[in-house]
Amino acid sequence: MTDDNSGFHDEFGKIDLALTRESPYGTIAEPTYSGVTSFMRRRYTKVLDGVDVAVTGVPFDLATTSRPGTRLGPRAIRAASTMLAWDKAWGWDTDPFDALNVIDYGDCVFDPGRPESISAALESHFTRLLDADVATLMLGGDHFCTYPALKAHTQKHGPLALVHFDAHSDTWRAANSRIDHGTMFFHALEEGLVDRKHSVQVGIRTNNPDTHGLRILDADWVNEHTTQAVVEAIRSQVGEAPCYLTFDIDCLDPAFAPGTGTPVVGGLDTGRARRILRGLSGINVYGMDIMEVSPPYDVSEITALAAASISLDLLALYATRNAGT
Repeated sequence: MTDDNSGFHDEFGKIDLALTRESPYGTIAEPTYSGVTSFMRRRYTKVLDGVDVAVTGVPFDLATTSRPGTRLGPRAIRAASTMLAWDKAWGWDTDPFDALNVIDYGDCVFDPGRPESISAALESHFTRLLDADVATLMLGGDHFCTYPALKAHTQKHGPLALVHFDAHSDTWRAANSRIDHGTMFFHALEEGLVDRKHSVQVGIRTNNPDTHGLRILDADWVNEHTTQAVVEAIRSQVGEAPCYLTFDIDCLDPAFAPGTGTPVVGGLDTGRARRILRGLSGINVYGMDIMEVSPPYDVSEITALAAASISLDLLALYATRNAGT
């Protein structure tokens, strides 16, 4: 007598899906504690034919002004994502992996001993992907990395609205030659990479008197208003504009994300942040990232798991953009 398990949930029938996956689509379970690790068990490949989104890590933390360690962030996010890869994305109507061919492209390579060359190396990495008509989800890395990624995106798409979740504005003024994870959006604004009119910063709770004309929904405002009110404020600002969504994990309160270099109390909780992202379904996202995960300061992987979960939400958000819903 044959035991027919077709149609039943089985997480022990497949292994190493990062290498052995037969189809780029769908969600298939494998043991969370074993196997080759890629982001959400997606195929690990450098082949870009037919790919919709490439998940890529940037293990860089030389622009950090406080505690280093974010160079270890991409690896930690990938490892934590195995806890999520057995199930469809929670709270979304559809599984992004049913709609999108998502691969793990691996990490950007650069020589940390030649810091003057790193920004160009990062920009070239993203340009290569965008030239193949592949969208990107970056796993950081400190937040400076968004600057060269944004440069690559605007070369292809023109100026983009910035949807920026963070405890810090990252728009402090600085000399052009300086790399710093707190000044790169000042440079991006000065260089015309950012569409100020449609940009918004969410969760800010550090002082910077110069707003540069950006709309700021600070952490107190966000925490005092309903999720729906926050969503409506963001949507009214961004409208139909093409945008780049960047999420610094320190937007979350340190109670929910201790593993980051410059934690600031009074932030969002993880569930609230995810509900806000779900409320943004359909916005015109062209690129996205999750930044500043620093595993040396994490506790029980809760920061990495939050980052992996938010990364999955970003893919689902991109899928709604593609579907035009």
